[in-house]
Amino acid sequence: MTQEQVAEQLAQAWAALSGWEVAAVVLGVAYLLLAVKESLWCWYAAFFGTAISLYVFWQVGLLMESALQIYYLVMAVYGWWQWQQNSHSASQENSASDTLPISRWGWQQHCYALAVVLTLSAISGTLLAEHSQAAMPYLDSFTTWGAIVTTWMVARKVLENWLYWLVIDGASIYLYMDRELYLFALLFAVYLVIVVAGFLQWLQSYRSSLA
Repeated sequence: MTQEQVAEQLAQAWAALSGWEVAAVVLGVAYLLLAVKESLWCWYAAFFGTAISLYVFWQVGLLMESALQIYYLVMAVYGWWQWQQNSHSASQENSASDTLPISRWGWQQHCYALAVVLTLSAISGTLLAEHSQAAMPYLDSFTTWGAIVTTWMVARKVLENWLYWLVIDGASIYLYMDRELYLFALLFAVYLVIVVAGFLQWLQSYRSSLA
C-alpha cells in the first residue's frame, strides 16, 4: 500500500470518527501528558476517557475491549487514590511532586511481571487461536495482558512503567497496521513520543528525590 493510500485511509477514518471517539482520543492523550507531569488530574482524564471508550466499544459489539475498559475504570480510581497518598516527609517539601513518590522495581519483580504477562498471553492466545477467528491472537493477548500489568504499575508510580509502555505501544502499532487501522497506529505513534518524554521526566524526578 502506497503512502497516498495510507494517507487517504487516515483521512477517511478521521472523517468517520464520532464526537465520542474524538473525545476519547483527546482524553487519552491528555491522560498521558498529565501523567508525565505527575498530576492527579491524569486520573480524571483516564476515568472519563475510559468511560467514553467503554460506551463506544459496547455500541459496536467489542465485548472484550469493553471488559478491559471496566478494568481501566477501576484502575483510574485506584490510581487516583494511590497518588494522593502523601508519603513525603516534611524535609521533602521541595520535591517535584507532593503525591505518591516514584519508585523502582528490582529485577526479581520485573521477572515475575514478565512471566505473568507471557504466561497469560500464551494461554489466552492459544484459546483464541483454537476457539475463535481472532487475528494475531498471541500478539493481541500480549498487548492486552501487558497493558493490564503496566496500568497497575502506573497506579503504583513505578518508574519502569514507561519502558513497558514503549514495548506494548510499539507492538500495538504493528498490530493495528496489520489490521489496517492506521488512525489507531498513528495515535500510538504519538503515544510513543509521550512515553519517552514521560520516562525521562520521571527519571529526573526520581533522581532528584534521592539527592
